[in-house]
Amino acid sequence: MSRWEKHKGIVKEKLKAGLLDNLVVRQWLLGVVIFAALFAILVADFVPQAVRLAPGQVAQEDMQAPKTIVNSYRTKRLQEEAAKAALEEAAQNPANYEIDPELALQAQQDIAKVFEMVELFRQEFLPLAYYEEGDEGDGLDKAVRLLQDELRRSRGLALGQDDLRRLLIADGAELIEVRRRALELSGELLLQQRINEDNLDEVKAKGAALAAAEGPLRVELQEALASLVEGVLRPNLKLSEEKLAIIREEAVAQVEPVLILKDQIIVRKGEVVSPEQVQILSDLGLLKRGPNYPLVLGMGFIVLLLLGMLGVYIHHYLPDIFREERFVALLGLVLVFVAFMAKIFSLIPWVGVGYLIPVAFGGMMIALLVDSRLALMVTVALAVLTGVMNGNDFGLMFVALTGGVAAVLSVSKVSQRADLMRAGFAAGAAIFASMVAVGAIRSDALIVKYSFLGLGNGLFSAVLTIGFLPYLESIFSITSSIRLLELSNPNQPLLRRLLVEAPGTYHHSIIVGNLAEAAAEAVGGDALLARVGSYYHDIGKLKRPYFFTENQFTEENPHEKIAPTLSTLIITAHVKEGVELAREAKLPEVIVDLIRQHHGTDLVRFFFHRAAENDKEEQVEEKDFRYPGPRPQTKEAAIIMLADSVEAAVRSLAKPTPARVEQLVRRIIKERLNDGQLDESDLTFKDLDKVADAFVRVLSGIFHTRVEYPDKILSELQGKRA
Repeated sequence: MSRWEKHKGIVKEKLKAGLLDNLVVRQWLLGVVIFAALFAILVADFVPQAVRLAPGQVAQEDMQAPKTIVNSYRTKRLQEEAAKAALEEAAQNPANYEIDPELALQAQQDIAKVFEMVELFRQEFLPLAYYEEGDEGDGLDKAVRLLQDELRRSRGLALGQDDLRRLLIADGAELIEVRRRALELSGELLLQQRINEDNLDEVKAKGAALAAAEGPLRVELQEALASLVEGVLRPNLKLSEEKLAIIREEAVAQVEPVLILKDQIIVRKGEVVSPEQVQILSDLGLLKRGPNYPLVLGMGFIVLLLLGMLGVYIHHYLPDIFREERFVALLGLVLVFVAFMAKIFSLIPWVGVGYLIPVAFGGMMIALLVDSRLALMVTVALAVLTGVMNGNDFGLMFVALTGGVAAVLSVSKVSQRADLMRAGFAAGAAIFASMVAVGAIRSDALIVKYSFLGLGNGLFSAVLTIGFLPYLESIFSITSSIRLLELSNPNQPLLRRLLVEAPGTYHHSIIVGNLAEAAAEAVGGDALLARVGSYYHDIGKLKRPYFFTENQFTEENPHEKIAPTLSTLIITAHVKEGVELAREAKLPEVIVDLIRQHHGTDLVRFFFHRAAENDKEEQVEEKDFRYPGPRPQTKEAAIIMLADSVEAAVRSLAKPTPARVEQLVRRIIKERLNDGQLDESDLTFKDLDKVADAFVRVLSGIFHTRVEYPDKILSELQGKRA
């Protein structure tokens, strides 16, 4: 090895070490932040007072005011009551209402959307509707119905079919004039007229009269204009925030402050202290605070031990999590959130409140978004923190641990969000049973009496999980199995559109999904992600379905009338258009990546060879006939690419025998490999062999040889059908 090669090797090792150090530093910083947050939560209330009093406790001595101060507690309550009464009275006065310009803007946006949809249907869908139906009237009726449904669904506008028909068949100049008049009239009425429920019909009548005024529009379009304006009119008054603020300030200013006079007795010995008395003592500075260092140190050790235990477990059994900062951040967020709720609950002076701490929520969230094994360890840590924050109550610790473990085990096979409620019931039942057991062991009838709180805890944890799950998925870019299963539902809007508008592509995607799922299972990939990604990989074909062979149900092929380069642009554009549709539908980014990568930079071979044959004198560039990429970056993306190519190729075989299917499958995989399409994925040669075997197994079941019935049996079957 030369000195230069040795030097390059040393430089590379240093760069790698530097990157590793940066990652380690970032992970340590996250750990420090998590430790600091948990430590702060634990010690927040463990700061002893020289005179430690809380609402509900008994005063040990008489306490009097050393000076005159304002009773902020009583004064604030009186001010709030006065302000509330003044605002309620103000709400009854019409003079305090003003016109809301946002409603006018919304109405004009609705009108603009109507004409946008009309223009879209006029340019794209309406000609297709004529072509499909073969009869102009039927096609127009279909377009009108679809337009009416779309406007009702997207904007909540209920426009009549006659009015929409008139807009669809109007010429361009008339349509522009109708749009201008509609925007003008809606703005005039909603910005200048004070509209409420009482005079709404009167204003609508005025709008209809203005729409019917003399002008360049035909009567039919005037009626459509009137209906459109009436459809967007609504009450436009709201309470004036400025006037309400003034009224509130005046009401608060009229309240006389309540005073605590010097030497006035605040609380007497033996008296139960109220929240008002505690506030007064605090305002007087009679509640002195000072740190309890041994207690603070012990809390720090507990947090350190729990986080150390989690860190060692992740390092040994789930090392991939340490390489993903988002997982560490999510873990810390869940720990801190549940610990914070436990602290809040521990401050409530009620004996049963500790049994409502949602430790099960933390376990379910980690199990759904990260890993079930880690969720069990997190549950142990949260149970310990819960017990410590509630006076080292080991019974409460056991109850929290039982509920959390039951929740984690219950969500291991969740297939939809509704299953989370069943997991909540399971966790609630476990908490209920453990509370009964702890109450029996301690001979504490009070715990048994409040055991019904266990069911409430389970349901509360499930509700929190359902509420927080989509937000945490979005914030940390994690797509849970529940979200993927929801996306695989055929009733999803994009899949339903694919079935109706591009049925050939839909069935192709289903088969690709079966192939990809089997192959992903074989190589240890995410089978569910591969299947769902396959369902959506070709949604871009919704833009121009009839330009793809699987959706051509007649002998006419539009590509025969256009140049190969244009055909290539149309074919390759379905990737970009699929990404746009996925983003509009707010599909997870992992699905968007699969759509973008499922063709890589592959060559559109048919049109490339066709162009080469047409232009034999000029050299045709391959780069002009390739997909834009990028190449597949993951196992799942590479598998979907291969499944897509294999399904289309096998479907074209005249006699798909198992041998011919296997030969074709392996040839396609080899072509993609030689073309470099799989270079950036994690698939190995061994994985590719497993993928091929999985493809052949699935395809053999689909394209199996069928028994040929004798003519006599066929004639009998046909007779029965007749």
